[in-house]
Amino acid sequence: MNISYNWLKEYLQFDLSPQETAAALTSIGLETGGVEEIQTIKGGMEGLVIGEVLTCVKHPNSDHLSLTTVNIGNGEEPLKIVCGAPNVAAGQKVVVATVGTKLYIGDNEITIKRSKIRGEESFGMICAEDEIGIGTSHEGIIVLPDNAVVGTLAKDYYNVKSDFVLEIDITPNRIDAASHYGVARDLAAYLKQAAKPHKLSKPSVEGFAIDKKDGGIDVRVENAEACPRYSGLTIRNVSVKESPDWLKNKLLLIGLRPINNIVDLTNFILHETGHPMHAFDVNHIEGNKVVVRTLPEGSRFVTLDEQERELNANDLMICNANNGMCIAGVFGGIKSGVTEQTKDVFLESAYFNPTWVRKTARRHGLNTDSSFRFERGADPNNTVYVLKRAAMLIKEIAGGEIEGDIRDVYPAKIENREIVLPFRKVNSLIGKEIPKETVKSILESLEIEIKNETESTLTLRVPTYRVDVTRDVDVIEDILRIYGYNNVDFSNSLKANLSYQTPTDRKHKLQTLVSEQLAASGFNEIMNNSLTKKSYYEHNETYPLSRCVSLLNPLSNDLGVMRQTLLYGGLESIAYNRNRKHYDLHFYEFGNCYFFDADRKREDKILSGHSEETYLGLWICGDSNPKNWATPRTETSVFQLKAHVENILKRMGFTSNQVIFEPIQSPIYSAGMSIRTFKQPIGNFGIVSDNILKKFDIDTDVFFAEMNWDVILKETSKSEVRFTEISKFPPVSRDLALLIDKNVTFAQIEQVAKKSEKKLLKGISLFDVYEGKNLPEGKKSYAVNFVLQDEEKTLNDKQIDAVMQKIRHNLQKELGAVLR
Repeated sequence: MNISYNWLKEYLQFDLSPQETAAALTSIGLETGGVEEIQTIKGGMEGLVIGEVLTCVKHPNSDHLSLTTVNIGNGEEPLKIVCGAPNVAAGQKVVVATVGTKLYIGDNEITIKRSKIRGEESFGMICAEDEIGIGTSHEGIIVLPDNAVVGTLAKDYYNVKSDFVLEIDITPNRIDAASHYGVARDLAAYLKQAAKPHKLSKPSVEGFAIDKKDGGIDVRVENAEACPRYSGLTIRNVSVKESPDWLKNKLLLIGLRPINNIVDLTNFILHETGHPMHAFDVNHIEGNKVVVRTLPEGSRFVTLDEQERELNANDLMICNANNGMCIAGVFGGIKSGVTEQTKDVFLESAYFNPTWVRKTARRHGLNTDSSFRFERGADPNNTVYVLKRAAMLIKEIAGGEIEGDIRDVYPAKIENREIVLPFRKVNSLIGKEIPKETVKSILESLEIEIKNETESTLTLRVPTYRVDVTRDVDVIEDILRIYGYNNVDFSNSLKANLSYQTPTDRKHKLQTLVSEQLAASGFNEIMNNSLTKKSYYEHNETYPLSRCVSLLNPLSNDLGVMRQTLLYGGLESIAYNRNRKHYDLHFYEFGNCYFFDADRKREDKILSGHSEETYLGLWICGDSNPKNWATPRTETSVFQLKAHVENILKRMGFTSNQVIFEPIQSPIYSAGMSIRTFKQPIGNFGIVSDNILKKFDIDTDVFFAEMNWDVILKETSKSEVRFTEISKFPPVSRDLALLIDKNVTFAQIEQVAKKSEKKLLKGISLFDVYEGKNLPEGKKSYAVNFVLQDEEKTLNDKQIDAVMQKIRHNLQKELGAVLR
């Protein structure tokens, strides 16, 4: 926010320089990023002077240039200037840029030099409006009135003002300081505690008077929640025209473009008091009535920027008897503004609910000076003062007469907030004992009223413009910033609580455990944005767009929805790395996924159908062993991914009997398997479909696994990983060559075997697969190894044969498997 140094001094008399003022404001929490000397016209018109064209003849070598001689009143020979303007003539008073002058035309800086144009020397330039910054016309040079004095500096002729502008970074909670008077009020509190001379004066409105008691526009508020207070005033017979220089200069210095005297005054009031206003053309207020209400869902409304917008049922509108005129606290309508044809105006000064304004502004992607202040909290008890101040200034510069009383709809007055402040807590939080009188003096300078005082506490009444002060700690923060952070001494002792381990929850501990395991296996952790492209979920059967959590106001089209899966972010990372010649990749990510369920929304209005779950994703591609002299090059495979999945589950406490792998058909995978327990699914893994890989320009196989981390934590909440001694009794290995149907998988064989013998069967592995000659059609041969072991004794042949017989019987019964 830009604050004019000279404008600030109109409310606060003080002796600090601009640099000292910036330092003082920074010390009290209004951080000032810079101090810049600035003029109402860029460059300050340095080097420009009023001259008189003495002679003007056609250029001998050009049909559109003229040779002129110009007297600039310096007592020397007239300047020879080649001019291309069609309207240049002898006897004119003009603005001349002498050699060395810098002109600022748009974003370009031009230095006037001595030059030769078509063989004729030129020692300057006769200027047009746009070349010196007083307008936009370039149709010809500026022709001044005959009474303009030759030799007068242009900056004096045009009354160019110079000032210092302080760039203040306002934090969201300090909206009370988002104005010149607000900054002056805070600076006055600092100067009082620093015992420096100062005088704060608020512009008086005692001279306000109503010219005509009867008449005026009536006001009706239909939604008091969204608009707790609405004040309005009618002024007839105003003269809308260009603003006076003092007003234009003030706005130009802080970076605002003057429009007309009425609009400029509302902007002036905004930056003087911090309270937004709006001026309506009474001619467009149908029915002579202003109604504050909402319009039906889907209503169309054209705003000042000529954009047609579709209104939400919760967008508060300022309406006339028939139509909407303005989006309350956000943006005016196309017909609500004041133009040169306006004769009567209605001034609005209101207090709108910050939440309503913020939501409306976000819905429509609007961010205005008005919404910036209303959504952070204006002062509900300042609306009438602002109206009177604006009305008096309008009468001063635009004439007119005030018709009717001020309409002030304020059904439930918002009182100053009461806070009890214990002295002991002040000293405890600040870390220094501050004298009670100093505390009371600071509170008085901050306009915080002391309602009651005891030996140990103060009962305070905080003004309504301090929306950020709601608790005693907020008051203490205010006391400290005015007292001065640098005035609190550092103690010579250090108090600390050292611990070898930062307390963390179980989820974080186990996440770290698995991360370390994966890192030791060659994986790198990635972290992708939870916001992702909507296009990933369009025409997606597995992750439909209808289940996406959409953003109301996305930063871009590429960040329009919340992710439902970690898959696409990981593929983006793989594509990024492969494009930079990193081909052998092992990635993992812990991240949240987000879901919308319309059925759940109907059942639970509080949750609104939204849910959030944590997932673990694994991606591998390229080679697992790069080519070297010791080992051959080995490509990654889905079986390596499955091994990593099993290792994670084993580390989390799952036993092989608890986890079931089953084939699945999914558009995500060209071949995939689900991971589940007997109770619920955990996740899935497989080979990512070529159709998906093409969208990311990935030309190699990618193996992906995704597991619901929340489900894993829940399933293992009561399980413990226990370590046991290696058995003293030897394991026994037996092989079976099984003839089975081609559609039977090893996972099915493993599942049947584990159900057949739960105590002694320690391991099952597939070591050979054969399909081809000498086998019946539709059959294949699996060579399977079984490991048996008893932890308490050595197994004998009778026990082993009994177990193997049971396994063979069940395999034949359930899968049709026979021995070859």
